[in-house]
Amino acid sequence: MGHPPQISANTKMPRTFLLQPWQMLLLIISGLMNRQQQNAIEYLRTEHSVLREKLGKKRILLNDDQRRRLAVRGKVLGRKRLKEVGTLFTPDTILRWHRELVAKKWDHSDKRKPGRPRIRRKVVDSVIRFAKENPTWGYDRIQGPLANIGYHICDSTVANVLKAHGIEPAPDRQRSQSWVSVHECQC
Repeated sequence: MGHPPQISANTKMPRTFLLQPWQMLLLIISGLMNRQQQNAIEYLRTEHSVLREKLGKKRILLNDDQRRRLAVRGKVLGRKRLKEVGTLFTPDTILRWHRELVAKKWDHSDKRKPGRPRIRRKVVDSVIRFAKENPTWGYDRIQGPLANIGYHICDSTVANVLKAHGIEPAPDRQRSQSWVSVHECQC
């Protein structure tokens, strides 16, 4: 007798949520996989507690590779999750191993040589050349032209180089020259 009620655009109807068959299959498979993972985790926890009971308070000694493997996996889990899992080692120990691994990676102390680096051969040759070509120049005077050509060294380095090669300081160098070299300098 009457007409069915008209539904306007403003009226909201409850939606029913229907899953497609492939969505149902996906949910079932993911649920089974999750359950299998939970079973594996439970087994490993039980095995862990049995081993812990067997060992008692004895200290477990690991080699570097074993510590590295645990440190890498433990870092991913984080301190809070490691406490929840209940590991053979404290979370602090596992994270300390990781910190030491990172520090070891960036430690290049074995590649460094002890002491100051040597003065480059080019610089030494230039110091000796300037000293021989200019017998009146002192350490400071030799240092200036070296800086001009890009070798920034201090006057004491110039002194050490000249001393190592048996060349005397400027005043003594002048006196020890022959008359021929003095004549050549003045011409």
